[in-house]
Amino acid sequence: MTRRNISGGSPFEDVIGYSRVVDDGNYVYVSGTGGFDYTQGTISEDVVEQARQTFRNIEEYLGLAECSLADIVKATYIITEPEDWQSVVPIIGEYMGGVRPVATAFVARLVDPRMKIEVDVTALRPNR
Repeated sequence: MTRRNISGGSPFEDVIGYSRVVDDGNYVYVSGTGGFDYTQGTISEDVVEQARQTFRNIEEYLGLAECSLADIVKATYIITEPEDWQSVVPIIGEYMGGVRPVATAFVARLVDPRMKIEVDVTALRPNR
């Protein structure tokens, strides 16, 4: 299979020059994803709700490539405030506890100051 770029619909994809999802046939890569509700154009101020929305977004994007959260093999978690980690750990566990991908977490500033969490993932395409 050849590489397939999948858009999430953001105008920034063209401006910045990236794809929300890249499917190379074996692996599916999802770009760093935050807690925006893209249908409403909003983002909660609450880090827990941002974390939940982040995983809902990732689930949707993986679905565009015919994958699911269960197919994730690697995740990177970025939070902006160290004290938020204990609040988001249970949410990560809700979504990733049964999957158990390799993971890295760190604290960093994000491009949009409203964002408190960003996650990128790599999924291994299931056998068809």
